[in-house]
Amino acid sequence: MAVTANPGPPEGAADGEGADDERLLCGRLLSEVWEQWDTGAADAHTASCAYCAAALGDLELLGAAVQQARDTEGGEPATGADTFTLIERVMDVVRLELRPGRTLPLGEPDEDAWIVEAAAARTFRAAAELVPGVQVGSCRIAPLDRAGPPARPVGAAPRGPVRVRVEASVALTWNLQEAADEIRERIAEAADSALGMEVASVDVSITDVTDATDITDITGNTGNTGTGGVR
Repeated sequence: MAVTANPGPPEGAADGEGADDERLLCGRLLSEVWEQWDTGAADAHTASCAYCAAALGDLELLGAAVQQARDTEGGEPATGADTFTLIERVMDVVRLELRPGRTLPLGEPDEDAWIVEAAAARTFRAAAELVPGVQVGSCRIAPLDRAGPPARPVGAAPRGPVRVRVEASVALTWNLQEAADEIRERIAEAADSALGMEVASVDVSITDVTDATDITDITGNTGNTGTGGVR
């Protein structure tokens, strides 16, 4: 997991070459790690670094997303509008899943421990998907109060509570309000026990209801899909 204590700004991260590129917490540019993997020129650092390994794992996810998009189009070469659609799908994956995102605070206000947004989001998705019939898509984490002391790593959010926003699909058997409540509870538990992150609120948007008739929700409800306060 990409957790760090006082990572500080990587050397050369603010200016110069690679300023617009994503830099991993180990100091390597994401583009460099991907290029090394593509050319087979990985060095000893890349082979042993947990951050580089996570980035390469995400690259495999990207490749799978591209292949899935191609399969959806019937395997035919994409041209014109189809090419644009394919690119948009791939870039959606990149934006939502691959970029490490901002650095978020862990622990007490006077501590100096941090985690990248992508790692925290993966933890929250995994926790929410322990709820039967739930699949989580987008997961966004942002500071509740953007004002804060300047003494923090470059690109880091202010220390303090965060707000989590998730989009999820649920099985048809769920009452949507109860499903949202279960998702919130699982995320809150993961934030407290797995990460040590203070979460002020969890916003859940139910974006789809799936016909998973072989899945029964843990409350035993069947077919009641009242929305309550769910967006």
